[in-house]
Amino acid sequence: MKKIALLLLPASLGGCVVGQIADTAVDVVTLPVKAVSAGVDAATTSQSEADEKRGREMRKADEQRGKLARQLAERCRAGKTLPGDDCSRLPR
Repeated sequence: MKKIALLLLPASLGGCVVGQIADTAVDVVTLPVKAVSAGVDAATTSQSEADEKRGREMRKADEQRGKLARQLAERCRAGKTLPGDDCSRLPR
């Protein structure tokens, strides 16, 4: 009985080994494709990503202009203007 069990053991495990080898082969074949795909995604910018970046840049520039305008208004109110300041353009 032991001899029969020992002879049947490799045959019963054969499917598992073949399945594992097939899975590994598929992983090895698809790995370069996945790597190239990830590289292309990292190197290229979609239109929506470009639009988002441009929008962030515009908002940042608007914030900077607003900050400078508030600083100018404060200097004009305090009477501590700089040589390039034009306080006549400010609303009263």
